[in-house]
Amino acid sequence: MKVVIEFYRTRSSDDAHALVGREVREAHDVADAIEFGQRLSQTLDMPQRPDAMTIIDADGETLHSCVVDADAINKGDHHETPEQ
Repeated sequence: MKVVIEFYRTRSSDDAHALVGREVREAHDVADAIEFGQRLSQTLDMPQRPDAMTIIDADGETLHSCVVDADAINKGDHHETPEQ
């Protein structure tokens, strides 16, 4: 099945969501699409590291939505700053 995997940055102070990446992939099932998404969240070249993803099917139905980087959420809005 064809799926769209969208990656987001979220801001906890006002629940804002910014789309930072989108990929269209073929997947055997939802579990396969989730695995693709998890891998892409770490390897895909995006302007910021995503902290959430949504997987949508060809009909526009949301199949899965989740947090992909709990550490990024816990660090706040400055994820590019290395820990000291």
